[in-house]
Amino acid sequence: MVSVSNHAAFAAFALIVVSAVVLAQPATRRATNLATLLAYPGFFHGRPIVIVGKVGIDKDQLRVSDDNGSIHLIFKGTAPDGLDEVRGEFWDIGRMKADDIRLSTYDLRATFKMDPEAPWPRPGDVTAIIATAVAPAVMPAQPSIRAIALNPSRYLDQKVAITGQFSGRNLLGEMPDAPGKSRYDFVLRSADAAIWIINMRPRMKDANGKDLELGLDARIDTGRWLALRGTVQQGRGLLWLDAEAGSLSLARPPTETTTADEPIRVPAGPPPEVIFSAPTADETDVSMTTTVRIQFSRDIDPATLKGRIRVGYLQSQSVERGEPVTPTADFTFQYAGANRVLELRFAKPLERFRTLKVDLLDGILGTDGQALKPWTLAFALGGA
Repeated sequence: MVSVSNHAAFAAFALIVVSAVVLAQPATRRATNLATLLAYPGFFHGRPIVIVGKVGIDKDQLRVSDDNGSIHLIFKGTAPDGLDEVRGEFWDIGRMKADDIRLSTYDLRATFKMDPEAPWPRPGDVTAIIATAVAPAVMPAQPSIRAIALNPSRYLDQKVAITGQFSGRNLLGEMPDAPGKSRYDFVLRSADAAIWIINMRPRMKDANGKDLELGLDARIDTGRWLALRGTVQQGRGLLWLDAEAGSLSLARPPTETTTADEPIRVPAGPPPEVIFSAPTADETDVSMTTTVRIQFSRDIDPATLKGRIRVGYLQSQSVERGEPVTPTADFTFQYAGANRVLELRFAKPLERFRTLKVDLLDGILGTDGQALKPWTLAFALGGA
């Protein structure tokens, strides 16, 4: 029997794999709420979002707030009184560099209340929504996945009936994390929103009365419309529906519509570059069981990584040892788009007391098409 914790770990793994694919495409808007946004700023950084909250001035700063907190709002227009729907792009300033072209049109001290001469903020310390539109929020007559995502406090601990498209164990990367509540946790999505479903095996009758079970890890099953009932719950910034037994069935798509966003137009940013690695350059006595993690300044197109990562031991050391052939260092790699980290894992423990060299070759591109400058990392392995 597989434990719930293992399923949570697998869901997180699936999120990493899918994020790499999703971030290679133009970012799609996400309907979310302040609790989720505050809990997972790294997931939403640079993404178009829509949230609902009260917009007002707090300590000389325009902010959007609800019962879970507030976030700085940058908007050139006038926000209506009352509950508003805010559309824009979420920025985590700590995940940007001081010379980021997107910041060039802002006075950091006046806009973000930060000293540009002081140490740069850490991720999560300074956040903001760069709004393209603020309009009065319209409360839906019936609960829906989108309505719950935007207004969680309105539906919390209530029983609702929803309709959405099956997304398996977060196979499309819509959610920042998994609740890990049950063996069959899966995601339902509708319009620009998504929610986790717990305590419900995705098994039902088809139109002919035959048993039908959707695969939690089968992309071919994503897109099927399902209907079910359950109780809305929240924790760790995540929303989920505790499903009611026997309520799951196939369904027709709803008629819910969303409004297209006006894009935030900024000049092209600088090309991507490596900003961190572990092990670090020229590090010594590195464990033979190490993995290599490389973080980039900007989103990388995962498709351009294949065939452009070279790993090997120094041939000069083999010559010194009188070895006719230099050993190989077989590896697999994975790119996590949520935090822009490339991870290399080795098939077996590395050779002791050797220098390993990792090369990122020419041709690796950011998602905006700009090229990563070829980069090399070398470190010395220890004896354990």
